[in-house]
Amino acid sequence: MELQAKTVAQSRTEQIQILMPEHINGYSRLFGGKLMEWIDVVAGVVARRHSGREVTTAAIDNLQFKAAAHINSTVVLIGRITYVGRTSMEVRVDAFVEELDGRRQMINRAYLVMVALDEHEQPTPVPPLILESEEDRTEWEAGVRRRNLRRERRAENY
Repeated sequence: MELQAKTVAQSRTEQIQILMPEHINGYSRLFGGKLMEWIDVVAGVVARRHSGREVTTAAIDNLQFKAAAHINSTVVLIGRITYVGRTSMEVRVDAFVEELDGRRQMINRAYLVMVALDEHEQPTPVPPLILESEEDRTEWEAGVRRRNLRRERRAENY
C-alpha cells in the first residue's frame, strides 16, 4: 500500500500555555523540564498527524534555550515537520513568549526525531513530505545534514 504524501501545513500544530506558579523554577522562570514536556507533546502531535500512527520520541537532536519566560507569560509552541525518512520524522518546535500586543520573542527551538509505530509497536513507514515553499526545502536540506550527523554520532558510540 502506497502512503499518501502530505504537506508540512497538514500536520502543523500550535499549543498555547499561560505560565502558572507550578511551571516556575526557583529562579522565578519557566522550568526547563516543563518546557521540554510541552515540546515533546507538540512534536508527538505533529508526527501523529503526519503519519496517522502512534509515535515515540527517538531523539531530541537540538534544544536551545534562548530567553527566559516568567509567571503569567503566554507561551506559544509551534511544531512542523522538517524531514521524513522511511519510518522517522524530524519535527521542529519553536517556543515563543507572546506579549499582550501580539509580538513574539523566541525562547526555544528544538528538533526531535519521532518514529511511527505499527500495532505491534514496531517502526512502520511514514508518508512522503511535499515541500511547498523555499522554507520547506531549506528545512529539508538541513534535516538531511542533521540526520547524517546523528548517524555519524551513533557510529562513533559503537
